[in-house]
Amino acid sequence: MRILERTAIFALAFIAVALAAVPQVAFAQTDEIQVYDAEIEPPGIFNVMVHSNFTPIGRTVPDFPGGIIPNDSVNGAVEWAYGVKPWFEQGLYLPVYTAYSKGRGGSINGFKIRELFVRPHAHDHTFFYGVNFEFSVNYSYWESRRITSEVRPIVGLHLHPVDLIFNPIVDTDYTGGFGGLEFVPATRIAYNFNDKYAAAFEEYSDDGPLRHFLPLDRQFHEVWAVMDRAGSTSKAISIETGIGFGVTNGADKLTLKLMLSRDLNSKR
Repeated sequence: MRILERTAIFALAFIAVALAAVPQVAFAQTDEIQVYDAEIEPPGIFNVMVHSNFTPIGRTVPDFPGGIIPNDSVNGAVEWAYGVKPWFEQGLYLPVYTAYSKGRGGSINGFKIRELFVRPHAHDHTFFYGVNFEFSVNYSYWESRRITSEVRPIVGLHLHPVDLIFNPIVDTDYTGGFGGLEFVPATRIAYNFNDKYAAAFEEYSDDGPLRHFLPLDRQFHEVWAVMDRAGSTSKAISIETGIGFGVTNGADKLTLKLMLSRDLNSKR
């Protein structure tokens, strides 16, 4: 109980600080900042994860007319996951939200459906892999297109205590054919202190369409320092939090993230 109380206090404090720091008041708006590691829920288990990202120093111009301004915005999503098979997890992002953005205040986006296929029991293997498919229905201020999708391959190594993970992601708004796919890779190098705590370096990019990458100064590149704390029991809250720094002109200069997750039912 003390762990849950401390976690709740931490989460509330983070949100309070983030909102207090936004007296007025992301590339496409970002509801989750996460590298997938091919871990999924066991069959029959529901999980809920709350993603929250705050950009205190970000881009001051929207990515498209009428879009959300990243600077001083708070964005996130509630992600629901259900283990269907040892190799398949079904997910739903609802709601996807902007808690605050300049000139708009709070707003709700559409929703995303997620289909995640992985090597079963990835944690037990040195080499693991998977692929995630996301299908999004967006409002006009979140994305420039109503329907968008993502394909996220997952490859990685558990080298104990180090994890190396790469997600060579491609996004599409269903225009421009194969060359119009946007290359947005994500990388994670983690050191596991034990089964509960880990520290990680992460990098998130948007290089532009495959047919012609953007000039480097217009690409989105952020590097992150991240800490993870796994729940001590199946129903305890797990935490991932981090701070990201933009290293190119096309990126936000400073972003914070907090992810809280918990199993809603458990057979473990």
